[in-house]
Amino acid sequence: MGVFADVRESLRYLFADIIGEQDDSIPHLPAEFPEAVALVAGEAIHLLIEYQGTAYARLYVDRLRRFVGKPGVDEAMLLEIARLMAMRMSYEDAIRIAQLKLLELEAYPDTPRADDIRKLRLDEMVEALPAVVAEPVLDVLNWLGWVRKRVSIHFSTANRFSIRRLKIEAALKRWRRYSIRYSRERNWVERWLHMVDRALAKQPAAARAVVDTATMVQGYGDAYRHGLADWHAIIDELAKPTFEGTLQLPDLAGAIAEARSAAMPDPRQAALKRKIAEIRARGTSRGADAAAE
Repeated sequence: MGVFADVRESLRYLFADIIGEQDDSIPHLPAEFPEAVALVAGEAIHLLIEYQGTAYARLYVDRLRRFVGKPGVDEAMLLEIARLMAMRMSYEDAIRIAQLKLLELEAYPDTPRADDIRKLRLDEMVEALPAVVAEPVLDVLNWLGWVRKRVSIHFSTANRFSIRRLKIEAALKRWRRYSIRYSRERNWVERWLHMVDRALAKQPAAARAVVDTATMVQGYGDAYRHGLADWHAIIDELAKPTFEGTLQLPDLAGAIAEARSAAMPDPRQAALKRKIAEIRARGTSRGADAAAE
């Protein structure tokens, strides 16, 4: 029943995020939140309201609440879940970069204004748009072979025209919930939390290592794509089969750390794949030995 309950909760939060709510009141943290966690979560609420709105911040609180008082989750782990979830829910897309530049201008209006140039991939720029617009554009980019093409984008506050452009870009946040990237990030956060749930149920000693895998996925451009691909490789090839019982890894936390140390900024994932194959071979042989006994 535990696994089905976790899946049901995950689906509930997914649909709550998609549908949204009309209540614009700032979400309050339950009294049972430890003080240190409440401090981090309180800051996260304000961050996420600024990032996307009150319904989004409420989703964060709901997601975090399901780990309060959960067996195996101490204050330190809950604090890390709160911190990393806020980081992942405020992922860095072109809209966010524009928001941050405007906030920087507001906080330091007298600072000399420099031209901030970022290298973004064409696909991540398009994926920040509503899916109905983005999908046909991505089809064309795929046909041209330009999906991974990197372009230099100026996020400048040097003059009135550039500031106005930043405001237009930042205003696109109202459409973010309908974008391809938003859907992908929403699914990723739910899968990460689900894997933490499964670790707590199947191998509690590895739960903190699973929580910490969120640090693999951050930034933008190629670094983001590589980190995301490496995360899926480790989860799909090591964590998931261990939880399902098809792979015997008594020290899953150590296996995750070993695999992460082999992850390199390589789109082919050559070193990581070799290390995962090596770890799986050890786990398979342990399983065969146990079956023989």
